[in-house]
Amino acid sequence: MAASAALALVLSACGGGTDTTGGGGGATEEFNASLTKVFNPSDKKGGIMKFAHSDQLDTVDPGETYYGVSWNFLRTYGRSLLMYKVAPGAESNELTGDLAEGPGVPSDGGKTWTYKLRAGVKFEDGTPVTSKDVKYAVLRSTDKETFPNGPAYFEAFLNLPAGYKGVYKSKGVNTDSAITTPDDQTIVFHLKQAFGGFDYMAALPQTVPIPEAKDTGAKYKQHVISSGPYMFDKVEEGKGYTLKRNPNWDPATDPNRKALPDGYEVTLKVEGNDLDNRLISGDIHIDLAGTGVQPAAQGKVLSDPELKKRADNPTIARLWYTSINPKVAPFDNIDCRKAVMYAVDQTGYQTAYGGAFAGGDLATTIMPPMIAGYQKFDLYPNGADHKGDIAKAKEHLTACGQPNGFSTNMVYRSDRAKEKATAESMKQSLERVGIKLTLKGYPAGDYFSQYAGNPPFMLKNKIGLATNGWGADWNDGFGFLSQIVDSRVIRDTGGSSNISVRVPEVDKMLDAAVSETDTAKREAAWGAIDKRVMEEAVIYPGVYAKSLVLRGKGVTNVFYNEAFGQYDYMAMGLQ
Repeated sequence: MAASAALALVLSACGGGTDTTGGGGGATEEFNASLTKVFNPSDKKGGIMKFAHSDQLDTVDPGETYYGVSWNFLRTYGRSLLMYKVAPGAESNELTGDLAEGPGVPSDGGKTWTYKLRAGVKFEDGTPVTSKDVKYAVLRSTDKETFPNGPAYFEAFLNLPAGYKGVYKSKGVNTDSAITTPDDQTIVFHLKQAFGGFDYMAALPQTVPIPEAKDTGAKYKQHVISSGPYMFDKVEEGKGYTLKRNPNWDPATDPNRKALPDGYEVTLKVEGNDLDNRLISGDIHIDLAGTGVQPAAQGKVLSDPELKKRADNPTIARLWYTSINPKVAPFDNIDCRKAVMYAVDQTGYQTAYGGAFAGGDLATTIMPPMIAGYQKFDLYPNGADHKGDIAKAKEHLTACGQPNGFSTNMVYRSDRAKEKATAESMKQSLERVGIKLTLKGYPAGDYFSQYAGNPPFMLKNKIGLATNGWGADWNDGFGFLSQIVDSRVIRDTGGSSNISVRVPEVDKMLDAAVSETDTAKREAAWGAIDKRVMEEAVIYPGVYAKSLVLRGKGVTNVFYNEAFGQYDYMAMGLQ
């Protein structure tokens, strides 16, 4: 799609012009006003957008970040090769060119992908962005010792030299077998196997360019060099960030961003209930986490007609679940894991997330129904009232040699009240069969790098259960499943999103599905993988997510982005 056409599409989708009553649904406050249309469309520039978060972002380094909230916010200061369309509804799941002019051109049966970069794009210091900066960024991200948290797609698919360990440890190694840059505007990726969905990888933050001369390794997060409309002005890790306009961003090179605010203030580690109160009062504009208001505010919002008008209740391509660690005894016995599957009161799990209306539907599979390839099945029926099958749980406890139950530890993200409530609900329901839980909360920012996603820590501290949540990297079976069920992404250095699934057969099933060119067969394979993982009883699926989110006062261009499962933070402005 030509740049001018893309710009016309985006302006149309976001309301165009300054008419605040048309084009995107108008400024009339109403419940769910932002789900499929733009609420309060405007082209007005100015003001400081104020975001807050109950903990801290995992990182602002494009090469390592793996939280959806970080990916959403990152687009204000970084440009990946491709991006999701800046539009409400189903369009927000479609890819378009960002740093690249458009989607990649495949060759060699889908093993080679070529992208052309837009001309004129510059870093914040005025130096031109070239294909070499993208190559460097991607290769840098494959170093999972320095950057343990990021996705592992590129090291899995690129035809990297044997033993390659990234740009620091393998400095000087020829990597043309994986990525070539014939000229400053062209980058070519060479894969080990055909992958028809490579454009989705080109949209990952890991393709945001990084100038080698300005790279400071693990410290780069202290000053990321901007390629987008905003640049970091102040960085206080664990406290907050301020961003200001990037004077070297040229809107002529960027058909996707309006860049309406003059800057952003991000305040971190704001207690959840205080955050909700500040959002309600208008002191902040957006809860950056995007997971919905806390239980206390939920009742207030739903019972107050005026507040409810400012709320949206989207269904998300996300699963809230609990990982069951098969490396920690007695969960190394499948019957002990199955005892948990049957004993949990799933209605309590649902209530912890806000109930059926605001929290989500009861889950029996890993993939939510909106993911292509979803198959409906239930391997562990939990009774007609969904409060657990106690008799079945006790039967499996006897089978695993623990007829009177056992003790284990369970972790959750301490700043997330819903996860704490989930852990407390599980503690109460499992006690009915003699399984005693000791609960421990850890901060969300380090949850996967230091605690739940760190296998040695889990083993040393005998952590058998961990609250978890996952939204698709992109909305198909591979984008949802691969990073949480492939055992090859588990790293002893920490940072893995897969906490509990170590099934060699599943790894082989994933490889076969990726190579399948028939869409129907490929989608059927995702459902089969889902079922095979569930047979191992290493994931307890809690709820297919919904959330009750609140629009701040005075915000414009508000719409729900399906790709991120949140409001589109980059598109928003202020009245």
